[in-house]
Amino acid sequence: MDSSLWMNVLIFTRCNLFDWLMDIVLIILSALCLLAGLLGCVLPALPGPPVAYLGLILLHVADKVEFTTAQLLVWLLLVVVMQVLDSFIPMLGTKYSQGSKWGSWGAFIGSLLGLFFMPWGLLAGPFLGAVVGELMGNRSAHQALRSGFGSLLGFLFGTVLKLTLCVYFIAQFFIALW
Repeated sequence: MDSSLWMNVLIFTRCNLFDWLMDIVLIILSALCLLAGLLGCVLPALPGPPVAYLGLILLHVADKVEFTTAQLLVWLLLVVVMQVLDSFIPMLGTKYSQGSKWGSWGAFIGSLLGLFFMPWGLLAGPFLGAVVGELMGNRSAHQALRSGFGSLLGFLFGTVLKLTLCVYFIAQFFIALW
């Protein structure tokens, strides 16, 4: 056989091997991002949905899977909406538990301050912020506590929404690889 033929076979085999290894690395990184995103829904140090979305982008880069542009854009929109809602849901929980604007702003500020006292600050921040805000707005202790619990329920609802989105992303991972 001609030596140039063997050289072409060797180059072709190396290219295919490199592509195959790159796909394996991308799939593993994608899975790790999805798991980190899932953990980020309950651990405040990681932004859960954006990290999980990054996992889907890495999977899309692999040759094995190709998502449509529409899918990627809709998922990006869901992630952006979720990140915005994550800041405002405790505030809305306060409002719908008959809290005043004082309690709503207190929940929002408490959510931000709670980030500095992790992990308990995430739960206590919105609750205490709403209670303190209502007390500053001359509401009774009963009304202030009610507003605080509404804020806490809002925070927990936001966490459930983030978990739902990340589990959906993980399902898309497995569907795409199936």
